[in-house]
Amino acid sequence: MALWHMAAILLTAVLVVPGLDWQYFAATRGAEFRQLAWPAVRIGSRLPVLLPVLLLVLGYVSRKVKFYWFAGAVVQAVILGSFISSAYKAFTGRVHPLHELGADISHNFRFGFWRGGVFWGWPSSHTTIAFAMGVTIFMMLPKQRWAGVLAVIYSLYVGLGVSVTIHWLSDFVAGAIIGSVIGVVVGRAFYRRGIEQEQTEGTEKVADGIEQQKETKGTKE
Repeated sequence: MALWHMAAILLTAVLVVPGLDWQYFAATRGAEFRQLAWPAVRIGSRLPVLLPVLLLVLGYVSRKVKFYWFAGAVVQAVILGSFISSAYKAFTGRVHPLHELGADISHNFRFGFWRGGVFWGWPSSHTTIAFAMGVTIFMMLPKQRWAGVLAVIYSLYVGLGVSVTIHWLSDFVAGAIIGSVIGVVVGRAFYRRGIEQEQTEGTEKVADGIEQQKETKGTKE
C-alpha cells in the first residue's frame, strides 16, 4: 500500500513541477466545463452520506443481510478516505485554484502542520472518497460487474469534476490512486467475509434441515 502512496506523490511532482497542472487548469476555464463539473462537487459531497443510509433502509425493508454488508463497507471506505486525505492535507496545505486565470499558484504548497487546515489542499478528498466507495462496490460485485462499472464511472465523474473546479489535476490523480487502494482493501475484505458468512449460513440451514427430517421421522415412528 505504501508504494501506491509513493506513486501518488511522484505523479503529483510530475504534474506540478513542469507546469502540467497549470496548463490543464488554463485549458479548462470554459463555461461548459463548469456547468458539467459543479454537479459532481455537490454529488461527491452528499452521496457518501446518503448511500449508506439508503442501503440500511433497503436492508431493513427487504430483510436481506447483503445490504447491511454493503452499508458497512461503504461507511468504512468513506471514513478511511476522509481520514487519510485529511491527514495529508494537514501537512501539505496546498493552495486551491482560483476560478479565473491569474498568476500561476499551482506550485504553492504550505508544508508544515495545519497551515491549510484539513478541508483544502492535496489530495482531493472528494476524489479519494469517491474512488474508495466506487472501487469497494466494484470489488464486492464480481457477478454484477455492470453495477461495479457504474460505481467507478461515478468516481471518475466526481474526480474529473473537482479537477476543473476546486482542485488541481494532480489532486484528482493522487486522490484516485489513494482511494482505489482503499477500495481494493475494503472491498476485498468485506467480500470475503460475506462469502464466509453465506457459507456458514448455508451449512446451518442444511444442518437444521437434517435435524427437522430426523424429528419428523421420529414423530411418525
